[in-house]
Amino acid sequence: MNKNYAIYSPVILPLTTHVGAGIALDNHRYDLSYQVYQERADRIRIESYYFRTQFDFDNGTTLKFQYLEDAISGASPTGALPGNEQSFLTEIEDVRTGVLYALSHQFGDHTVEAEFSRSSEDDYLSYGFALSDKWELNQKNTTFTYGVNYIDDQVTVLGLPDQGKKSYDLFAGVTQIIDKNTTVSINFTMGYSEGYLNDPYKLIQRNETINFPGIPPIPVVNVYSENRPDSRLRQVLQLEGKHFFEKANASLDVMLRFSNDDYGVFSQTAEVEWRQGVGDSWEINPFMRYYQQNAADFFTNTLNNIAVVNPPTYPDGSGPHYSSDYRLSSFNALSLGLRLRYEINENISMSAAYEYYTMSGQGSDQAPSQAYMDADIWTFGLNAKF
Repeated sequence: MNKNYAIYSPVILPLTTHVGAGIALDNHRYDLSYQVYQERADRIRIESYYFRTQFDFDNGTTLKFQYLEDAISGASPTGALPGNEQSFLTEIEDVRTGVLYALSHQFGDHTVEAEFSRSSEDDYLSYGFALSDKWELNQKNTTFTYGVNYIDDQVTVLGLPDQGKKSYDLFAGVTQIIDKNTTVSINFTMGYSEGYLNDPYKLIQRNETINFPGIPPIPVVNVYSENRPDSRLRQVLQLEGKHFFEKANASLDVMLRFSNDDYGVFSQTAEVEWRQGVGDSWEINPFMRYYQQNAADFFTNTLNNIAVVNPPTYPDGSGPHYSSDYRLSSFNALSLGLRLRYEINENISMSAAYEYYTMSGQGSDQAPSQAYMDADIWTFGLNAKF
């Protein structure tokens, strides 16, 4: 399980009217937030702390910084089936820290942004680099966005040297203003990952026998490491529309996302959010998200029917492939939530949100029902801009 990020000190800039020679600071923003993700039945708990800041300069340059820290604890399914001598759940405890820096500059109709991120855990280290361009044309009624993203990960696997994993993404999208109250957008991402793609904490069981001369075979249940392919090609298409209803002082945001990969996983996501202004200070946003996916081609709950004589202790991605990770099974998930925002004055606002998340298996390629979870998510934030 990827669990962490490493601590960096934020960039400290003087909050004066001018920064540097002849470069004025137009705006600066600060966001603090705290989130608790709690799975029910004493499963995973994550407490997250976020700090974000943004500085806008009058020469068209923007600097962004984000710091996060997650404290993770609780129990997660191992991949073994419940009710056997092998443990169905395992305890996890870790801290994840991470930083992100982004620098953008406007060149005429183009805004180019370069991004660097670093995250670390006890057993995971990740570096990310991204470069993108936002191109405004048609009197800023049409915006093209395109770019590349690269992630270099190092995974600690007990008994092996650190394993590498690399991910590459190409993305492009267009946003069109239909009228003063309506926008639509379409975005497409093509991604490829290679290297160590297994989860080193996920296992899969097999029913076997121990044979001794002169006595009947003794049945046992053994567990082995999962073995996913060492590459993954994925495509994501996202469609979104927004409309503001003047009489209601509210807006509707509808999003559809379709994802497909060569694991055989095809997923669909639908999200609806209503943003309701109340008076001069309040905004109330109920939202709903539905997600559904089919199982990966190599998902299986046991190795009993997989043609592998001696499952390797350290799988290298070569076939046959197998995993009992419930996240690769056939399931659906539903989120229902409510966000509140209160504007104290023109510079400072507060926010709070609650989200209920539930998963359930479907069809013949589902994991045991105990693998899926219900979770409560609470988020609180403080925002300031000057």
